[in-house]
Amino acid sequence: MKFKRIFLVVCDSLGVGEAINASDYGDSGANTLGHIIEKTDLFIPNLKKLGFVNTLTMSGNGETEAYYTIAKPINNGKDTLTGHYEIMGLKVEHPFVSFTETGFPQELIRELEQRTGRKVLGNKAASGTVIIDELGEESMRCGGIIVYTSADSVLQIAAHEDIVPLPELYKICEIAREITTKPEWKVGRVIARPFIGKPGKFKRTTNRHDYTLKPDRPTVLNFLAEQQLNVISIGKIFDIFAGEGINKKVTSGTNREGIDKLLDIMDKNFTGLCFANLNDFDTLYGHRRDVEGYANAIEELDVEIPIIMNKLNNDDLLIITADHGNDPTFRGTDHTKENVPVILYSRVFKEPKMLPAFNTFADIGATIADNFGVRKPEIGESVLDKLI
Repeated sequence: MKFKRIFLVVCDSLGVGEAINASDYGDSGANTLGHIIEKTDLFIPNLKKLGFVNTLTMSGNGETEAYYTIAKPINNGKDTLTGHYEIMGLKVEHPFVSFTETGFPQELIRELEQRTGRKVLGNKAASGTVIIDELGEESMRCGGIIVYTSADSVLQIAAHEDIVPLPELYKICEIAREITTKPEWKVGRVIARPFIGKPGKFKRTTNRHDYTLKPDRPTVLNFLAEQQLNVISIGKIFDIFAGEGINKKVTSGTNREGIDKLLDIMDKNFTGLCFANLNDFDTLYGHRRDVEGYANAIEELDVEIPIIMNKLNNDDLLIITADHGNDPTFRGTDHTKENVPVILYSRVFKEPKMLPAFNTFADIGATIADNFGVRKPEIGESVLDKLI
């Protein structure tokens, strides 16, 4: 074992340029980080020292303090599940079913209404904030639930917390998850999207909850847990993997909370992996096409980087990456098919430099598995021996 603790931080949607098959998804030209830099005066000196900006062009940085590179996606799709699954070593041959063009089948909607006793509104592809503004007042008046989707394989259910209490909304989502286990309706995630406020001033809360399918095969998380190693999740990681292989769940609703929880965990003595997702980049700024907000979120992370680095022990490894893109300058409001940055930092590295591009996100999971001497995942190659 080279590193006693590994901290893996996913900056949700922070891609660094179109993937080789981006055109298959209508995403030619997408570049989340690159376009944010073009449109704003992004000031991220600490991330720059780690080679973060160099991942855009895979250019050399003689003063880098970390190993850095990009990872290319090989999983079909461009959603949260396929990205995280790939990071942890799962190859997804067939993307989860989506209903972007048609909305959900009426048979599905009728069953959901019958079993929940709530009228369904919406049933179309939409931005979450837009559809809440459009249908929120009506849903409050009639007690209905707002069902919508996106380009991803998701069924999202929004409801006002004063009209549909959180426990009921979560139960409704559990029913929807059960209904959508049928092969023809099998979406990757059902998501509870509670909101508050008055018409014209609705606001989504941090009480979101994801109901995912369990991975159909074990991941690196399972392999670590099998060997009695700690597997700690922060943010929506637990939901993404339906708890599989995770033995400690830490909740967080915002980037700020996620970083605070990460810093708390760094003060603990454990052996294994701490796996965090910072979701604000995607949810608050990517999907809303808020370039300035996205830039501010990156700068806020940059301020925390020295604090995170200072809490690392000599036998710790920090990995920073992403799961897909969500270019806020791009058309539409959905994810973009992009490569992701990979930053690997340890206090003991003697020759940090740019590494060759990873041919799959799974090289990250394979490196983690190799470090702890557990089973190798089905895809991915370790770079542990290159980290000197």
